Amino acid sequence: MISDMKRYILFTLTFLLYFSVSAQFSRKDYIQRYQLLAIEEMNRSGIPASIKMAQACLESGNGNSELSLKSNNHFGIKCKTTWRGKKVYYDDDEKDECFRKYRTVEDSYKDHTDFLMNNPRYAFLFDLDPDDYKNWAKGLKKAGYATAPNYHNVIIKIIEDYQLYRLDHKMNINEMVAFEGRKLNPNVSNSMTINPFQSHKIKRFNGLKAVVARKGDTFEVIAQELDMKDWELYKFNDHQQGYVPQPGEIIYIQRKRRRAAKKHPTHVVQAGETMHYISQMYGIRLRPLYRRNRMEWGEQPAVSEVINLRKRRR
Repeated sequence: MISDMKRYILFTLTFLLYFSVSAQFSRKDYIQRYQLLAIEEMNRSGIPASIKMAQACLESGNGNSELSLKSNNHFGIKCKTTWRGKKVYYDDDEKDECFRKYRTVEDSYKDHTDFLMNNPRYAFLFDLDPDDYKNWAKGLKKAGYATAPNYHNVIIKIIEDYQLYRLDHKMNINEMVAFEGRKLNPNVSNSMTINPFQSHKIKRFNGLKAVVARKGDTFEVIAQELDMKDWELYKFNDHQQGYVPQPGEIIYIQRKRRRAAKKHPTHVVQAGETMHYISQMYGIRLRPLYRRNRMEWGEQPAVSEVINLRKRRR
C-alpha cells in the first residue's frame, strides 16, 4: 500500500503538473512580465517597444501558444533560408512549416529585432519616428510580416487598449500614474525623470561606433539608452564628469584608437580647433595625441601648426 506521505507527494506533483499545463497568462500578465525586454530591444534598435509588445501578445497568444511554450518563439518567425538554429514544425499557412526554436524568451525578442533590422524589406520602417506606432503597424503589414488583412488594425488596437505607447517613453506600468500626474500639473516636482524616447542610430565615424548628440542629451541619457555606463562615454570621449554634449556632436561608444588611419598622417590646425577637437575628428585618444606631439597636457596648438596623428614628433 502507498503510505499517506507518498499519497500526499503524488497528489501534490499531479496538482502542480496540472496547474502548470492549464494555467494561462492573461494579456496584462504577459505585458507585465516581458515589457522590460521590449524596452531593452527598443533601446538597441529603435523598434517601438509598443510594436514589439503588441506583436508578441498577438503572435504568442499572450505567451500561451504551443509555439511559444515549447519553442520560446513569441513572434511566429519562420525558419527562412538564413536560420541556422534549432527548428520545429507546425501547420500554419501550409502543413508542417518550419519555425525557429529558441533557448529562452529573451533570445526570441532579440531575434525579432535582428530579423527586422537585417531584412531590407523592413528598412523603410526605421525612417519613421520612434513613437509612430500606427505607421509602424501599417508598415509591418505592407512589408508582409503577416498575411491577415487587418493585421495592422489588430496591433494598433492592442497598443491603445493597453496603453502600450507608454513603453515608447520607457515607462513601465507602475510609472504611468506619475506620468499622468506630471501632464496634469507640470509644476509638481517628481524625482523620476521621463524623457520621450528618441532612438540614437549607431553610425560609424573613423571606423568606430558612435552616435550623434541631440538637443537635451546628456551622457547619462545616452548611456541608459544604449545599456552602457556613463563613465564609459566620458572616458571614450575624453571628457570630465558632468560635461554636456552639444547637438550634432559625435559621441563615440567604443574606445578610440591610439593613432589615426594611414591616410591621415598629419593635421593642419584651423582657427578655433583644440587638441580635443582634433582627437574627436580623427577618432584617436587625447593623451597619446599629446605625447605624440611632445605637448604638455592642456596646451593648445597654434593656427597652421602641423599635428602628427600617427608618428611621434621629432
